[in-house]
Amino acid sequence: MKAIDADSAANTVVAISPDIFSARILIVDDQDANVLLLTRMLEGAGYTSVTSTTDPLEVCALHRTNHYDLILLDLQMPVMDGFQVMEGLKEAEAVGYLPVLVITAQPGHKLRALEAGAKDFISKPFDLGEVLARVYNMLEVRLLHVETKNYSKALERTVKEVEASHELIRRQSDEVKSLYEKIIVEQARALELSAQPGVMMGLEKEERLSTPWSRSLRLRHPWLQVNLLTAFAAGGVVFLFQGIINRVVILAMFLPVLAGQAGNTGCQTLAVTLRGVFSGELKAGKVRGLIIKEALLGLMNGAIVGVVGALVMYFVAATQHLSSAPMLSAVVFLAMTGSCVVSSVCGALVPLTLRRLGFDPATASCIFLTTATDMVSMGMLLGLATILVK
Repeated sequence: MKAIDADSAANTVVAISPDIFSARILIVDDQDANVLLLTRMLEGAGYTSVTSTTDPLEVCALHRTNHYDLILLDLQMPVMDGFQVMEGLKEAEAVGYLPVLVITAQPGHKLRALEAGAKDFISKPFDLGEVLARVYNMLEVRLLHVETKNYSKALERTVKEVEASHELIRRQSDEVKSLYEKIIVEQARALELSAQPGVMMGLEKEERLSTPWSRSLRLRHPWLQVNLLTAFAAGGVVFLFQGIINRVVILAMFLPVLAGQAGNTGCQTLAVTLRGVFSGELKAGKVRGLIIKEALLGLMNGAIVGVVGALVMYFVAATQHLSSAPMLSAVVFLAMTGSCVVSSVCGALVPLTLRRLGFDPATASCIFLTTATDMVSMGMLLGLATILVK
């Protein structure tokens, strides 16, 4: 069935007749959030008689009393599912036309629901354009059926469209189609990414699987040397604080712990940032908001893991009978919190900076992010220990 965007749905709402605006609509869903969202969508579009229930057991009785023009029915509910509700509605429906628009996130349920008597379906998560368009089409057919009690040309056309959609559903569900489109987009992005200059990692666009090994070595090896230099830079931070390590040997135990935690925090931010860059979601005006959000997340995550790290440090230091155990715990907490904040910010800034400079952020970011997180985490731990531990 042809997808309808939000603009088309808005134009459809303008064309709705007063009779359709006043149609009696019942929403049946055991989730209050879904009921509230659908109610706001319909009322915002101008429908004036929208009611709801979260109890599937009372749907048939309500329909006998109110003779709803449309019932939006969730298929997955406790106690009584949507298929059982439809069987009861068949007995309660006087004119022989089941005014049910099912709500489902399961592709296999759609065909089964149509065969059980439902006339159409709405997929989860809800799309405003789809909801308004399908509700309008259902009400147009329903009101016409009630007034004429026979199949007019408009109803026959609608039934044919629904019948045609059966075969479409059998061949390709909405979810499969959406997945296919995403794969196509990702393939296009992958091709675009592979064509970018990969100089930072030595993977220039001219290199292929058939490139001789000697040329590949010349292209790649210089940047491995850059990586080695950055690793030495991180090791140099430890060398600068060799005095405090010799005096408080227990700090050496926490260096890899702190570096690993900071690195993982930065990698989480890096993954989210790269996803936003390649999907086009991260626009120029959203960069500042991303950095603020990731800094806040780094602060909260760092504080939480910092408490755990501080407790472990206190326990280990106490077993070694170190009088500075409380201060060492404070050092671990502060260093863990601070390094997680810096790592989160670097995870966002590094790929954005590389992309602005024309490099491939997917392949080049790890070198600089790892160096930054190692130097910051180790530097904070050893620097704070030098200042605070006497």
